[in-house]
Amino acid sequence: MTASSGQRSEATMEASEAGLAASEPQIKYRGWKTMPFLIGNETFEKLATIGTLGNLLVYLTTFFHMKSVEAATILNVFNGTTNLATILGAFVSDSYLGRYNTLAWASIASLLGMLFLTLTAAVPALHPPRCAEGQTCVEATPWQLAFLSIAFVFLVVGSGGIRPCNIAFGADQFDPTTDSGKRGINSFFNWYYFTLTVAVTVSATVIIYIQNYLSWALGFCIPTVLMILSCAFFFVASSIYVKVKPEGSPVTSIVQVVAAAAKKRRRVELPDDPKNCLHDPPHLSSLVTKLPHTDQFKFLDKAAAVCPGDEICEDGKARNPWRLCSVQQVETVKCMLRIIPIWSSGIIYFIAVAQQNTYVVFQALQSDKRISGHFEIPAASFTIFASLALTLWIVLYDRVAIPFLHHCARKEDGISPLKRMGVGILLSVMSMFVSGAVEVRRRGIALREPTLGVNPGSGAIAAMSSFWLVPQLLLIGVSEALNLVSQLEFYYKQFPENMRSLAGSLLFCGVAIASYLSGLLVNIVQRTTSEGVEDDGWLAGDLNKGRLELFYYMIGSIGALNFVFFVLFARWYRYKNPAESDDGSVSSPASASSSPPASASASASAFASASLVETNASLAPPFMANLDVQRK
Repeated sequence: MTASSGQRSEATMEASEAGLAASEPQIKYRGWKTMPFLIGNETFEKLATIGTLGNLLVYLTTFFHMKSVEAATILNVFNGTTNLATILGAFVSDSYLGRYNTLAWASIASLLGMLFLTLTAAVPALHPPRCAEGQTCVEATPWQLAFLSIAFVFLVVGSGGIRPCNIAFGADQFDPTTDSGKRGINSFFNWYYFTLTVAVTVSATVIIYIQNYLSWALGFCIPTVLMILSCAFFFVASSIYVKVKPEGSPVTSIVQVVAAAAKKRRRVELPDDPKNCLHDPPHLSSLVTKLPHTDQFKFLDKAAAVCPGDEICEDGKARNPWRLCSVQQVETVKCMLRIIPIWSSGIIYFIAVAQQNTYVVFQALQSDKRISGHFEIPAASFTIFASLALTLWIVLYDRVAIPFLHHCARKEDGISPLKRMGVGILLSVMSMFVSGAVEVRRRGIALREPTLGVNPGSGAIAAMSSFWLVPQLLLIGVSEALNLVSQLEFYYKQFPENMRSLAGSLLFCGVAIASYLSGLLVNIVQRTTSEGVEDDGWLAGDLNKGRLELFYYMIGSIGALNFVFFVLFARWYRYKNPAESDDGSVSSPASASSSPPASASASASAFASASLVETNASLAPPFMANLDVQRK
């Protein structure tokens, strides 16, 4: 049938949509009946993952006798690859396996990775012999490293599948079209966040303490057992889960739009209002919201322009989708193009976060960490202040600010994600300049006044309390709560529903790129400022000989330019739902129904916090090798 003879009446199109909706099987949402199993699965999985990955740098340097730079490089590659793997995991989930199957296989892969890692610590033949005092340590053999690499490969596969799918799969168990379902989703994320906080606390204290001071084998065995419990909780309730089926590869649809637009770029001229000449068949998906036509990226509209020779089937679909695409396909590509500038600003933002998760530890190492008497706070523990600020802000915003704004200003979702992201970038800039000012004070005290001794591997300890570092950590913590959480909420809302696993992986992809860029920036700065002199320049191993404050100011200046870039594109951005505005409101209940629940930030909060914990290590460039905690 040709385009001219294939036009259907509006009544026929509506009947087709209604007929398909009636023929679809009714989904039976079990809601809270599935939550004990999913919450248990998530709790044990996070306990296992954080307990395993949180101390790998120390494990490689003290147990496998790797050089510091070698161990840091391996972990940077591992963490970067882990974050990039989420893109592949999201694609496989959205296109082929679905979230349930992806989580199932990824959980098994994570379990195998932890098992292999435990064996490297428990079996003497799988790791180098212990170092005797005063003797040179024996390096690991190639096959010992190969066995360790197998563990890393399984852990990468597991994280690549779990990270983009776990939160979305939990939300799948509630009916988003009912008020009880929306409340259930919010409650699920609150419980998720609570159990996650418990998991982080236990992993960062008990499990890491066992690894450092009792036994590496026992310290890895415990997470492995916890992962077994996580798998058990997940699989035992398989029969009652809602398992959303994938709707085919969204990537293929994107490529089809680009190809069709390229073929018609010269031979098709669109009128000022092209709606009437575009292919807009009945929208038959009950999962994906119908996207209205927008006037941005008009060159892509040519992919949906009906030309002589374009054939349309009886069901309204194009016979050759590589020549003629639907308005829905075109608008999906537009959604992605609009998001790219916002996402790219997040990459630059994460470079600032990386410095607060690395160099703040170096500053703590060369300042007074004592509380009273001889009791000292470990240098790496100071980063907990950023996590506390993040947690406190999330609770206050979700439980106080959103209800207040809803009651007084009728704003369902509080402050819009784009505005929160912008404020978060500003706070990260402030954090960099505060960090520089604190470093000026610390270094000045170290050079002018008597020191408190020498820290092995760095330099003299300044007689300045390490608690001077708390303000910059609080700033970056609140900044992460605003920007990181808002990024996830923004992606969740603005991506089409069939691409939400891919949307969740965007954060990890940005973190991976920021990790590589941060390491590159550090190396460039150090080589440029050291002038070939070892342990010199801005980023000298001994901070008292360096100029760390200048590095902080440079990162802050880059962040300020990034803020301007973000504001320009945030003002240009068009929301997927035209009824939405940037004040966080939605003009009509009908349009609101296609968006996440009112407290959407709660859902993003849990995921963002998990992301923050799991990806902080991936932001650490190779200079993390200078930490004195690497040697027991």
